[in-house]
Amino acid sequence: MLEQQLFLDVTDMITYNVDLLNRNDLEHSFFHLNRQDPTLGFAFDATGFHGSTYPAAPNVASDSASPCVPAGNDPHSLHIRLLVASHLAAYLRGQLEEQKGYTATVGISTSKILAKLVGNIYKPNNQTTLLPPYTAAEQGAQSNVLNFLDAHDIRKIPGIGSKLSRKLTSYLKNPAQSSLSQGASDTARDDTVTVRDVRLFPRMGPVLLDKILGGPGSPKGIGTKVWSLIHGVDNSEVLQARDLPTQISIEDSYGGLSTFEEVRRELVSLTASLIRRMRADLTEEEPDVAAAADSRSKGSLSRTTSTMRWIARPRTLRLSTRPRPPPTSSEAQSHSFNRISRSAPLPQYVFYLDASIDALAEQLVHELVTSMFRKLHPEKAGWNIRLLNVAVTNMVDAAGERKQSSGRDIEKMFQRQDMGRRPDFPVSVTGRSSPETGTQYVRGPRLSSSDTSSSSQIIVGLDRNAYKTGGDSWEESDEDEDMPCVACTSCGALIPHFALVAHEVYHSAPD
Repeated sequence: MLEQQLFLDVTDMITYNVDLLNRNDLEHSFFHLNRQDPTLGFAFDATGFHGSTYPAAPNVASDSASPCVPAGNDPHSLHIRLLVASHLAAYLRGQLEEQKGYTATVGISTSKILAKLVGNIYKPNNQTTLLPPYTAAEQGAQSNVLNFLDAHDIRKIPGIGSKLSRKLTSYLKNPAQSSLSQGASDTARDDTVTVRDVRLFPRMGPVLLDKILGGPGSPKGIGTKVWSLIHGVDNSEVLQARDLPTQISIEDSYGGLSTFEEVRRELVSLTASLIRRMRADLTEEEPDVAAAADSRSKGSLSRTTSTMRWIARPRTLRLSTRPRPPPTSSEAQSHSFNRISRSAPLPQYVFYLDASIDALAEQLVHELVTSMFRKLHPEKAGWNIRLLNVAVTNMVDAAGERKQSSGRDIEKMFQRQDMGRRPDFPVSVTGRSSPETGTQYVRGPRLSSSDTSSSSQIIVGLDRNAYKTGGDSWEESDEDEDMPCVACTSCGALIPHFALVAHEVYHSAPD
């Protein structure tokens, strides 16, 4: 099953609707999706949470008439805000399935890390809300955040990859002999280390974590970051979706692919889905400038024809696989069966919009993807592949008007000049057929900006059973992402962003 992950910051929307709740008739509440249109929204029952909760919510039937409104009826309490957010999540899931045919799994909390993890409890096609208290109360009540995180394998915490988890495991298993400046030994991977093991280890804190995880190439403040993550503290913002993705990847998991024909069949299917997604996300429809000029010259009001153009072109194709370890292998041995990848330049024929998607997929697999797979797995059979992933990366804006574009659209430039000088002279432009329709991003409804401030965010993490794309969300892969590059405006070369200034100095230097 293929998934796409996204996050929604609905804090302002929830605050607005909590303020409008009628405490005397919570059962017949109405969620407003738009401030200007009071009829746009949906009815819901505010006497209980929608979906599952962690921990399991008590039976509200035996409670008071308004069981979910905390003492004092504080409209800004975290409890009621999470409750209202659970109904918004249910509405979005229903609309997504009704309008697009996709099911979704949702986690509701106050940060991205908690929303992501709590959403994984009940899958698929379900939702879970992490209930307060989020901090230990004075009466001695335990934090639901710590209780929830403590049982997780340290490797499952977003932001703590396999390298960091191996270092932590190595130190916790043998702190006297563990080298703080070196990587972990394989013998430390035999047992699972949980968040609780790390959090309650003697003298554990940001300083000790810096010593364990620091070293050459380590990010500054890694100890503080990891200490915050294992306590559920995640201050990363929910950013708006980018105009263009940094990568597009399609993957699927299997029970075990052992023959070349099985692998080839799945690679063709994944590659076809990838090309279809590229056409959906990286092309746009623009009016035919020449046809528009011809219509104006004839006084016609008829609708102009249109063409499809690429707004960005990926430069790199990446294939990733993950073999299934033998049943008798230990965790130390199974580490060698992590995801492995191979990259190659993406052929230009992939961008032919007139070509059939299936034909392009067959050609790409035959000419390139198969050889990439052979280099990853030189054995002739018996691979027992449990995961395949094909991706395109290293996006470069196509010819256009944007600053990051790799060049000007010469045809459009001459057409505009020609229309300005000879408006009655029609210009012929070759049209292109429209690509097949692919999946689209789903964006939650947004309210206009509000002056109302809130003490905490309400984050909805949604895993949609669709295609998986890159973005600001965490990647489950052990591999590093491709270095983001910028096209030089002088020579067109792809330069890493941190080296762009030096590259410009190179162009400005005298010969």
